[in-house]
Amino acid sequence: MHQIIILFKIVIWSILITLSFMNQIEADSPPIVLWHGMGDSCCNPLSLGKIINLLEKNLGNDSYVKSLQIGKSFEQDVKNSFFMNVNLQVKDACKQITADPKLVNGYNAMGFSQGAQFLRAVAQRCPNPPMLNLISIGGQHQGVFGMPRCLYSSHKWCEYIRLILNKEAYASWVQNSFVQAEYWHDPIKENDYIQRSHFLADINNERVINTNYRDNLLKLRNFVMVMFSNDTMVIPKESEWFTFYKPGQDKEIMPLEQSVLYLTDRLGLRVLDESGRLHFLSVPGNHLKFSEEWFLDEIVNTFLKE
Repeated sequence: MHQIIILFKIVIWSILITLSFMNQIEADSPPIVLWHGMGDSCCNPLSLGKIINLLEKNLGNDSYVKSLQIGKSFEQDVKNSFFMNVNLQVKDACKQITADPKLVNGYNAMGFSQGAQFLRAVAQRCPNPPMLNLISIGGQHQGVFGMPRCLYSSHKWCEYIRLILNKEAYASWVQNSFVQAEYWHDPIKENDYIQRSHFLADINNERVINTNYRDNLLKLRNFVMVMFSNDTMVIPKESEWFTFYKPGQDKEIMPLEQSVLYLTDRLGLRVLDESGRLHFLSVPGNHLKFSEEWFLDEIVNTFLKE
């Protein structure tokens, strides 16, 4: 009888160990791909380098974080964030992701500022390997209509720069040469934007509805958009929630749910929203200013751990 009890304990112990091991395997988090913002680089120790360390620390030693570098050096990566055609950057990113064997079973993506809309383009244009969750940290999905780093759009010198962009932003040579022009969205010249924007108008299905873009975006488990409520860099800040001005003026914001983009659902946002996969988060800070505690609670623990 004593031997039977011992044998029973051994069997139970073995089952518990096996289940624990299986749970550990299942709990492994998918790899993560990062894309930095304007003027930054993949591995700057003061910016994305900190994010990489934070992710690796909280997702475990076996976690894999790939931070995209566009170019062969730190300097090229920074320069390309200003001057390399965005479509070529997205193509480069797709090649890097496809060539990485650690991403073959899928990955989570996290973009910071302009890197967020660039990663959305990756999701729409390059569905293999699959992007699982897309985290947009201050991305400008409806573009910008104000110069970066201007404290207030009403400042005369800021308006002067805006006037120059109003005249030249959609010129072919500008679209091919300046990254920020490729997501410049002039609500007063909506037709010019739709017809001549080389990047944003395309990935937002403004000209022709690319059903592949819609189908691929709908494959996401979650599309998370973070807006900084005190953002003085992105104009309008509501673009971080895929929201923009009413056409024909630059004062009144139109809620996403009232926009043609949402009502016609040409990009799949309405389906994502109604299925509980479109998330709107807000941080009470300036552009890309958030606490480690917020990042871990709202992003890492909620969307990146399995």
